[in-house]
Amino acid sequence: MKQEMIHPVDEKPSLVKMLIYGFQHVLAMYAGAVAVPLVLASAIHLDKEQLIYLINADLFTCGIATLIQTLGLGPKIGSKLPIVQGCTFGAVTTMIMIGGAHGLRGIYGSAMVAGLVTFLISTYFSKMLRFFPPVVTGSVITIMGISLLPVAVMWAGGGNPAAPEYCDPSLIFLAAIVLAIVLFFYRCFTGFWSNIAVLLGLVSGTFIAIPLGLTDFSSVGQAAFFGVTTPFAFGWPIFDPASIFAMTVVMLVTMAETTGDVMAVGEIVDKPINEKLLAKALRADGFSTILGGIFNAFPYTAFAQNIGLISLTGVRSRFVVAMAGCLLMILGLFPKMAAVVASIPNSVLGGAGVAMFGMVAASGIKTLSKVDFDDSYNMMVVAISIGVALIPVAMPTFYNKFPEWSQLILNSGITVGSVMAVVLNAILNGAEKNTTEIAQKEYL
Repeated sequence: MKQEMIHPVDEKPSLVKMLIYGFQHVLAMYAGAVAVPLVLASAIHLDKEQLIYLINADLFTCGIATLIQTLGLGPKIGSKLPIVQGCTFGAVTTMIMIGGAHGLRGIYGSAMVAGLVTFLISTYFSKMLRFFPPVVTGSVITIMGISLLPVAVMWAGGGNPAAPEYCDPSLIFLAAIVLAIVLFFYRCFTGFWSNIAVLLGLVSGTFIAIPLGLTDFSSVGQAAFFGVTTPFAFGWPIFDPASIFAMTVVMLVTMAETTGDVMAVGEIVDKPINEKLLAKALRADGFSTILGGIFNAFPYTAFAQNIGLISLTGVRSRFVVAMAGCLLMILGLFPKMAAVVASIPNSVLGGAGVAMFGMVAASGIKTLSKVDFDDSYNMMVVAISIGVALIPVAMPTFYNKFPEWSQLILNSGITVGSVMAVVLNAILNGAEKNTTEIAQKEYL
């Protein structure tokens, strides 16, 4: 009897490899994961003890959300794709506004309701999949990569543009060394060593940074050894109607970004995405956001930097990403371990980020190479969507005079570019063609 082929997404590497590959994913997303609680705590004036608790709660819930997305929760929740879940930065502005008026309890109450709305409308939102043919998917993936590259550049300069040492030559040189190490292992080795090129670059860069005085491990000694996240640690949530409406709008925007992320992952791991699978992924976002409100965390979505890591390494197993989820939960329980990872200099992350985010853009270009640009309006779809998406990247203050609620959407190049690609393709190419192309890709 012929043995059934196992898709690379469902392969299970050895435990040692899963641990190492999973840890690589944790390092790639850690800075982004802790950025939200750091910014929020500063904006609404939380003390240091509350900040530490928020970081641990966020990491722990990130782990749970990742496990739900990669392994599934019942037959209807979770895409079972190698997607790392993290708190969306798109919700920061709204959370600061809600937090200023109602504190953390207002944030958690609105997140729970918005997560529930996301969960309930996921099936209907997934119908948009027919508007994502290759010309749209390729544009969205390319936009994601290009939009993320400035983040890597900011990391390479030190992470904080307001700091006096920002873009110091020593920091940029360190980022360049890390990038060179990543390229060295990626080019000169094969198999396992090539797959962990990013991890080796991050570890090597951190060790190089120690004698240069660019690392600070003082937080390790100050952090507690063990800490448990308990539900509603800051009190019972406040369900304010205006806050709920604002957070629901954020989640609608996040659903559009998640659709692009899922399509990107499907393209990279060679697994077609249909409406049922997309709905499962969106339900996981909604369910995890409800959990975020319960466990003192935030709204959740796919982390694009980890999509780049999958593209760079070629390791497509969802069980590797599930291991990353387990490691995140452990980091959330042991603050000292989280503090060690947090000590990695931003410039080290920047060197690796250039490679990871660049690979996302390259994956989008690869998808676009399959598109027919001769007898359709595809050229215009790609040109306008990417051009509009790069406006907030090229000039972050471009929309500053617009209403605050609209800036939430317009300042996200990924969101605006994705919507523009979908709308232009529907207008110029029509929806019937889209439906036919998507139907040819569907699987049970």
